Amino acid sequence: MPRVRHPLHPGTPPGSDDGVVRGGLRRLLSLQEKKKLISTHPEGAIVKTGNSFVCPIPIRQYPQVLLAHGGGGTLTHQLIEKMFLPAFGNPLLGARHDGAVFDPPEGRMAFTTDSYVVRPLFFPGGDIGTLAVNGTVNDLAMCGARPLYLSAGFIIEEGLPMDTLWRVVRSMKRAADDAGVQIVTGDTKVVDRGKGDGIFINTAGVGAVPPGRAISPSAVREGDRILLSGDIGRHGIAIMAVREGLEFETTITSDCAPLAGIVESLCEAGIDIHCMRDLTRGGLASTLVEIAEATALQCEIEEVSVPIREEVRAACEILGFDPLYVANEGRFAAFVPAEQAERAVDLMRRHPLGAGAAVIGTVKAGSPGLATLRSLIGATRVIDMLSGEQLPRIC
Repeated sequence: MPRVRHPLHPGTPPGSDDGVVRGGLRRLLSLQEKKKLISTHPEGAIVKTGNSFVCPIPIRQYPQVLLAHGGGGTLTHQLIEKMFLPAFGNPLLGARHDGAVFDPPEGRMAFTTDSYVVRPLFFPGGDIGTLAVNGTVNDLAMCGARPLYLSAGFIIEEGLPMDTLWRVVRSMKRAADDAGVQIVTGDTKVVDRGKGDGIFINTAGVGAVPPGRAISPSAVREGDRILLSGDIGRHGIAIMAVREGLEFETTITSDCAPLAGIVESLCEAGIDIHCMRDLTRGGLASTLVEIAEATALQCEIEEVSVPIREEVRAACEILGFDPLYVANEGRFAAFVPAEQAERAVDLMRRHPLGAGAAVIGTVKAGSPGLATLRSLIGATRVIDMLSGEQLPRIC
């Protein structure tokens, strides 16, 4: 039966140029090529065969991120041209260069970078996009710099809904506008499904430090007052509430915000800020320990003076957290001369992000390298550096 067996082939080949899916036949047959129809589509050319087969070349709009979006080809180009450029549009980014080229402003430059892996991606008061912008802007502000430009690096998991990515990108644009910075360069990589947990973002930032500003831990002096820009603990608790499905009588929202504006108001008013730190991972406690160790001085705070909202305090009691260690994304501590402390607090309270500002402590020479707290009953306890991970992936 060789004459019968050898010519066997399916009536409709499944789109393969060199054989038949799952084999089973002894020969490859020369089939008459079917006429291809090429039509114009807003997203590009769509190639169709007589059986309406749509070519899987990535030239169409997809509802999810594919590995090809990070491959440097057509889909990468589409992602840049149709999402990132329209959203972040500015002359430096629009140059489509390998990097942003700009003239340095007067004064010294500050440079910082941070990576963001927060889970969940969206939470009351913000999302990973606003966090990625504000976190890096705030690091620059703590150096006394005026933030100018950011880079944005995206590591995206295959399968992330395109709507989710677009939502994050729009949040970054709004946050950048609020902070007065531009996103001028970036990069996108896509990892296999199951290996990226949605999206991770890295942002690096540059800012200009005006002449005469020297803000550093080395400038802290004995007698300095420790100022706090507002209530603490909201960001970490907001993240935990969403992550663990906890419900409180009052929704706790993150304090995520850009701090460059309030810092600039202090500097322009002539406040001699010796040092500043934003109170992110490890909270207020870790910041105090770091400054005490860096200066070989004692940082002592008064428990009664530290502003904590009642709903945050209650949530911390339920969860077993100490609010001093809970992360913030819109709060900072400042170290200023004693004679300027009250004026600085008054200036901070005039700013929307500093309504709850307070003097919370003093820098002393008594116990070098220690951070201490005077409790409500007058006892003194040592504040230790956070051991382990109290709240993983909160930024």
